[in-house]
Amino acid sequence: MISAYLDFIRIRFLSMLAYRMNYYTGILIYLVNIGAQYFLWGAIYSGQDGLGGMSMSQMTTYVAVAWMARAFYFNNLDREIGNEIRDGSVAIQFIRPYPYLVVKIMQAFGEGLFRLLLFSTPGMLLVWLLFPVRFPNDPLLWAAFLSMLLLSFVINSQINILTGLFAFFIENSEGMMRFKRVLVDLFSGLIIPVSFFPGWAETVLRLLPFQAITYLPSSVFAGRTEDIRIWGVIGVQLLWLALLMIPIIIMWRQARRRLFVQGG
Repeated sequence: MISAYLDFIRIRFLSMLAYRMNYYTGILIYLVNIGAQYFLWGAIYSGQDGLGGMSMSQMTTYVAVAWMARAFYFNNLDREIGNEIRDGSVAIQFIRPYPYLVVKIMQAFGEGLFRLLLFSTPGMLLVWLLFPVRFPNDPLLWAAFLSMLLLSFVINSQINILTGLFAFFIENSEGMMRFKRVLVDLFSGLIIPVSFFPGWAETVLRLLPFQAITYLPSSVFAGRTEDIRIWGVIGVQLLWLALLMIPIIIMWRQARRRLFVQGG
């Protein structure tokens, strides 16, 4: 069974090679986004030593790694699941001898692995050449960050699965998917670090899973989080990974009982 899952990862990885030019141009788009945020935050700081618990140097590193990490953990599982529900192909998946949702995550991981190797890695090298990004020297910190990045992928995938499964219960989940994407980008700390929100909003966001996707891993990489708290950050991610499994299992069981195919 494990070899079958590895095949799903490999097949999706190889299929992405056919569209690799899209990702090369995507690197330029991400560089523009990072550059725009770098100059924006430079104007906001205006020579100040620090804001929101970050120095300008840390903010530059945070912005760069947050956007490049997004290239890895981002996926369209919600849209894929929604489309398969609408066209009826999900019914065929039900009779196949493997867990449907696990296969979807494996396929998304294959895509994410492609982006990590051919998008994020060369993209970070370009960012390092163009902007004052400071990479950590401690190999243990790199290992911890890669572990956090993997957990970010899983948590983001779980949120996408939950959004996609709503297509079982409503006829059109397109609006919900767009709302979810804006919500994740904003509340995860990709656009604005969580520490820059007002006190009450920061407290609320720390009770939600979004910070575990971008804010916490990027803060560790940028040096904002002390080494002693790294395991605490991983613990928060593992906690949300476990908690998000509960609604996924509940929704999946309910969805299998009321499959409503709109086409096919």
